[in-house]
Amino acid sequence: MAPWMIAALLLLLLPLAAMLFTDEIDWDETDFIVFGAMLFGACGVYELAARMTGSTAYRAAVGVAVVAAFILIWMNLAVGIIGSEDNPANLMYAGVLALALLGSLIVRFRPHRMAQVFIATALAQVLVGIIALSAGLGSTGANWPRVIVVLTGFFSALWLLSAWLFRRAAREPTSASSTP
Repeated sequence: MAPWMIAALLLLLLPLAAMLFTDEIDWDETDFIVFGAMLFGACGVYELAARMTGSTAYRAAVGVAVVAAFILIWMNLAVGIIGSEDNPANLMYAGVLALALLGSLIVRFRPHRMAQVFIATALAQVLVGIIALSAGLGSTGANWPRVIVVLTGFFSALWLLSAWLFRRAAREPTSASSTP
């Protein structure tokens, strides 16, 4: 069994174990199915990238991007970033993720171009934060505007870290067959 599969199973068991000790976590079957599908998808994407290249920097860049996307999706499903999870303004983050995915496909996963895609993704993340703050979206939330500012900075930093790692991967001397 691959190490990521073991890690995914352990992550999937965490909420189950937590439910034994607290009433704060109350997951149903759908929550476990969605979380499991997200873990499978994230781990599968990373595994595919790891098989496509021997570049440690490229693998790290993909890992950071996958973790950022995973957390962004999970936060929006669980509690939302702009107000509650039911606030339609949170759908703007789908645009950020679409940019990352479509941009990656368009540049065919080439590391130098992937760096540009993730710089654009960071800028899109900042744009969503600016729109939310300037329009007062989610202003009824207890931690507004701090939550938007902090999380915009957090995710932008992850996207920029991924871009930097892709840039490093582009500079590594590799054979044509080892880098996408």
